[in-house]
Amino acid sequence: MDSTNQLLKPVTAKINDAGNLEIGGCDVVALAEKYETPLYVLDEQTIRGVCRDYKEAFKAYPKINMMFASKALCTMATSKLLFDEGFGFDVVSSGEIYTVYKAGIDMSSVLFNGNNKSFDELTLAVEFGVGRISVDNFFELSLLNEIASSRHKIVDILLRITPGIECHTHEYIQTGHLDSKFGFDLTQIDEAVELILNEYKNLKLHGLHAHIGSQIFETSVYGDEIEILVKEVARIDEKFGLKLDEINVGGGLGVKYTEDDCPPSVYAIADIIIKRLTSCIKKYNIDAPSLFIEPGRSIISTAGVTLYTVGSSKQVPKGKKYIAVDGGMADNPRPSMYRAKYIAQIANKKEVSSLNTVTIAGRFCESGDILIKDISLPEPEEGDILCVFNTGAYNYSMASNYNRVPKAAMVLVNNSQSDMIVKRETLEDLISHDVIPDRLKEK
Repeated sequence: MDSTNQLLKPVTAKINDAGNLEIGGCDVVALAEKYETPLYVLDEQTIRGVCRDYKEAFKAYPKINMMFASKALCTMATSKLLFDEGFGFDVVSSGEIYTVYKAGIDMSSVLFNGNNKSFDELTLAVEFGVGRISVDNFFELSLLNEIASSRHKIVDILLRITPGIECHTHEYIQTGHLDSKFGFDLTQIDEAVELILNEYKNLKLHGLHAHIGSQIFETSVYGDEIEILVKEVARIDEKFGLKLDEINVGGGLGVKYTEDDCPPSVYAIADIIIKRLTSCIKKYNIDAPSLFIEPGRSIISTAGVTLYTVGSSKQVPKGKKYIAVDGGMADNPRPSMYRAKYIAQIANKKEVSSLNTVTIAGRFCESGDILIKDISLPEPEEGDILCVFNTGAYNYSMASNYNRVPKAAMVLVNNSQSDMIVKRETLEDLISHDVIPDRLKEK
């Protein structure tokens, strides 16, 4: 069965009677005029649709917990929407903790993850009552126990492990292979368990957590991960008499950025995970654990598009034609970082038979600020609105103020209504944290 993560565009995308692209019942050219560009646009129906894909796909396993990987996109509005759809949250910073907290999220549904959590971040997590902390290393075990002890609290934890599975994805987004900055190596688990049982009395271990990467297209790796986690749960029970009742398999399911991408469906990975988990429960003779899964990109990416206004152009003699837009690597760093590929269309022009091959360049002072290389489009003209698809994940969340440019706004669209969920930064916002020392003022 197909699922929303396999689509190139939001489920509501269509050409309207005016000949313009429409998403969520809203003419995107009108959105660009109303909110200016660059503009992030999220389609609510697409988000809810993929959330329901996940719930339907995993309903065969009764002890399932859906957690959204907030690093993909973390705003108060999206957090509220996803919580309403029954999702908890995997967070990786105090900023993400605070965002979901201010959105009114039940903090017991939140898991705090990351390889170098600070004292202040762990303290915030404990004080806010974060449901689980996925402990990444020995230093963090000691630090978290110290914080919990000083507050006379018992903190519920998982151990994040490195399962030794390497996905065929970009090396920067592989996290489960042995040479990784994340998690305990399998040979370190026993020492960590002994510390928790014998010394760190303010920590309660519930289970194991692993994450094997991002933008994953291989389905078999999830089954391999399940086998490793369940085998470790059984081994820990046998050696220490400690019955762990939770496993967290992370997320990482890929999405369709271009026609060449063929990500598996949510239903396909659910079938593999559930079948392998069921067989492993019998094979290793353990009680059925609660299963946590943490999709991020596959929940939010397809729902998002970014609108730009076309500006200048340059024809290189006997070379490329560059079309510049009013955004680029500061609002979407993925092409520069990962050589990520996207598709786009001119939102205010119907598809025509006459197409031109152009390269979409950003407005930032870097030669590498190229959004899309060699894309076929109707002749772009100054003032056209370019819509880049599948930008819901890791665009706004990785955005910067490079070249001292204000960050873009974000709107949520649904049933012909648009609502601002992130305001556009102003020039005053940019300097709001700048301070000139008095000794410089005196000169």
